[in-house]
Amino acid sequence: MNPRLSRSSALASKATGYPIARIAAKIAVGYLLKEIRNPITGTSAAFEPSLDYVVVKIPRWPFDKFVNAVRRLDTQMKSTGEVMAIGRNMEEALQKALRSLELSFDGFKGVSGYDHRVLEEVEMPTDRRLLCVAEALRRGYPPKKVAELSGYHIFFVEAIERIVRAEGMLKEVGWGALSRDDLWELKRMGFSDTRIAHLGGVEERAVRDARWRWGIRPAFKIVDTCAGEFKALTPYYYSTYLGRRGQERRRSKKRVLIVGSGPIRIGQGVEFDYSCVKAALTLREEGYEAVMVNNNPETVSTDFDISSQLYFEPLTLEDVLEALQVSGSGSVVLQFGGQTAVNLAMPLREEVERLEIPLKFLGTSPENMDLAEDRGRFHSLLTSLGLKQPSGGVARSFEEVLEIVERLGYPVLVRPSYVLGGRAMEIIYSEEELKRYFRENATVTEDHPTLVDEYLSGAKEVDVDAVSDGQDVFVPGVMEHIEEAGVHSGDSHTSLPPFSLTPEVVEGIEEATKKIALALGTVGLINIQFAVKDGEIYVLEANPRASRTVPFVSKATGIPLVPVAVRAMLGTPLSEQGLPREGFELGHFAIKAPVFPFLKLEGLDPILGPEMKSTGEVMGIGADFGEAYYKAIRSRLDEKFSSGGTAYITVKDEDKERCLPVAKELLSLGFKIVATPGTAEFLRSRGIEAEVVYRISDGKKPNALDLMRNGKVNLIINTPTAKSGPVRDGMKMRRLAVELMIPFITTVEGAFAEVEAIKSSRGELKVRPLDKYWKGLRVQGAEDHQ
Repeated sequence: MNPRLSRSSALASKATGYPIARIAAKIAVGYLLKEIRNPITGTSAAFEPSLDYVVVKIPRWPFDKFVNAVRRLDTQMKSTGEVMAIGRNMEEALQKALRSLELSFDGFKGVSGYDHRVLEEVEMPTDRRLLCVAEALRRGYPPKKVAELSGYHIFFVEAIERIVRAEGMLKEVGWGALSRDDLWELKRMGFSDTRIAHLGGVEERAVRDARWRWGIRPAFKIVDTCAGEFKALTPYYYSTYLGRRGQERRRSKKRVLIVGSGPIRIGQGVEFDYSCVKAALTLREEGYEAVMVNNNPETVSTDFDISSQLYFEPLTLEDVLEALQVSGSGSVVLQFGGQTAVNLAMPLREEVERLEIPLKFLGTSPENMDLAEDRGRFHSLLTSLGLKQPSGGVARSFEEVLEIVERLGYPVLVRPSYVLGGRAMEIIYSEEELKRYFRENATVTEDHPTLVDEYLSGAKEVDVDAVSDGQDVFVPGVMEHIEEAGVHSGDSHTSLPPFSLTPEVVEGIEEATKKIALALGTVGLINIQFAVKDGEIYVLEANPRASRTVPFVSKATGIPLVPVAVRAMLGTPLSEQGLPREGFELGHFAIKAPVFPFLKLEGLDPILGPEMKSTGEVMGIGADFGEAYYKAIRSRLDEKFSSGGTAYITVKDEDKERCLPVAKELLSLGFKIVATPGTAEFLRSRGIEAEVVYRISDGKKPNALDLMRNGKVNLIINTPTAKSGPVRDGMKMRRLAVELMIPFITTVEGAFAEVEAIKSSRGELKVRPLDKYWKGLRVQGAEDHQ
């Protein structure tokens, strides 16, 4: 028992319409339950919720990112987020929840590869068990046996069996034989148009057209807390096909629908929910009704009082279309919900035009969003602007991949198109690795091309967030990554302002940002990633939408980027929004530091690369770089901070010279240095005392693992070789360091930053309110970020 609010408190509040935290806060200051009113119903808070609907929550696990992690579920929490769905029966709510997960399936998809052990998968608790239960039922295993093996109550197994039986019926008779009653029954069981189309062998549009023609549309019910006994006061809705569709609202130009960001997962965290919330609040301040569509019970955007109307729905084309229709929204915003919303841009545009639904897309047009995502067209745009980018190409077959690699030479950066969080992105050093990559990660086809780029080894990566009104562009800051290019931007420590870029390079990046933003017709936010090598600026990618770093930049500078962007979308020029002058200086440093789930996921190598692995971040702010970096890493709870003791150093050959100043600094700070034979010999040859420790693979004592387990190592600097794998020494050290919470630095740049933090830790740190750092940069709305 925990006498406090818990993770499930938010879920319970959203599921029941009973705002637990709000009621608890009033109790904490002395009110009695009978004295408090439930703001949703107006009834006494002592009145317990009574529900006439079903709520399903499904966790969102990160195993699509961490394919080598142990998938078994136990008492150690492993999920990064969750989805919630509401329906009028178990089948409807369950299938809505499944398609809310955004895992490339929209129902109980078939499970392949378990022909000889499907019952073992049913018995073992993993993220795949729910699908495997359905697969076992498809293969004829009786519900009672499946319930016994899985531990699921027979009630749930029988509900899944009804879904499986309906799937079988549809596949057997085909789409053409379905009657209106058959289709309605499938919709009442939660089947999406996409799932019906897949099973029936037709296009999704055919299903939607027939459904609308037959008048099969969802009813939208209010989450009323009291099963209809009292009238609900708050417009908080869910859809169901077990009810009559009400009167559609007249479309209003003053009602704007915001597509949310869905479940928290790696690559799309709470940062996008922040943007959605700020957008909703700004729209309401400007006199508009803000309509929110989202399915994440953990986030602020699904609080009943953030938006004018809240629809708790999956973020699919079908569900967003229905919410648009019933809400009467005259406009839609796709810029704040991350890749989820961007992926809907063109399909939504095409469908509303086909169905002749009058709808305005606020901000950057779907066509220009798609232009930024389309590698070939974006490359042509950059060429026309005179901007450089790494050499590369788009491959639609493995043969084309080989042709591009032969032209570029190894190493290359390979990734699927239209990805978020660096999904399946990898640096490839040989043809053997290339073949292994396509066996494990990707199928390259005409419809799913693969991007192959030159890897800029040793380059610095830079992030820029900007806001545009279509005529002017405002750049609030240029962020320099501490890790070199090759580590995903979401996993990099990031400094604002830059700590090593020259003024000429910063100016060149700002000018390139403005060119790209205007060329893409950006209205609102845009994020652009650059690489800098030997003074040359390369454009890596542009995303004309909110980014993970928008909250960081807003809080570091005091400039509320989302409200500025929303007002620009509504027609207020940047020149009228009281923004600071160009070229302003912060007068302080802010550092964004990633937080990783490595301690929770057994068997996972914590080495960083182009595929994002962090699940969150912290921010440190200080008068100088060292102070800000120290505050940032001390804010994390995934490792201890060591200001002294023994430093273990083992670096690859090309990093030995660069690491020399770090070793000297550590000695001057009183650290003892131990190192593997090669590194120790190099350091000694340069006059730095270092004690030799055996490599783990030498099979001799003492080695790094011995020292770590005995508490004799306080800091580890290990730059891995390009081909480090899970069986090598580095993997074992990294894994043990995670478990013992020993600081483990894997780049020379990170080692320099750690030294600066150690220096700052020995001085006096000043604590100041955030707005004191902003000084004269405050603009209207900045106080929201305190």
